[in-house]
Amino acid sequence: MLKFRGSAALALMAVAMPFATPMQAARAATLGPYAARCDSGGMSVIARIDGLKARGGVLRVQLYANNAATFLEKKQYLQRVEVAVPRSGAVDICVPVPRPGAYAISVRHDANSNGKSDRKDGGGFSGNPKVSLLDMVFKRKPALAKSLFTVSSGPKVVPVTVNYF
Repeated sequence: MLKFRGSAALALMAVAMPFATPMQAARAATLGPYAARCDSGGMSVIARIDGLKARGGVLRVQLYANNAATFLEKKQYLQRVEVAVPRSGAVDICVPVPRPGAYAISVRHDANSNGKSDRKDGGGFSGNPKVSLLDMVFKRKPALAKSLFTVSSGPKVVPVTVNYF
């Protein structure tokens, strides 16, 4: 086992640090009009989005209350945030939360920014519930219970994997 002392150890740490934390560096920028709220520790959700097939278009994140009757229903979201897809890097989008409680989010990738749903677009939900092609064709939504998460204070990181046809 190697042992380093004094300035040799400091020099080794200085060289190793940039390589030891690439995910932290990649996750440094929170996107969206409410990014400052997440960055300052305010009550919010950070939608950590992965699985993007293309680096263009628009991402739309919608926050829903713990209510099966309004979950994914038109204009029943509590908050909606749209962000242009960054050309590279991690995608963390901040969404404010009105109060502590249980919520769900949906993410839609409008790959060509046309405002319509087409075959190139993707989507996902908090909790990453399985959604089949038939579910999408027949517009069946996932069970709310599989998409719920709880926010008590500060930003809550919620991973969402975007899926495509």
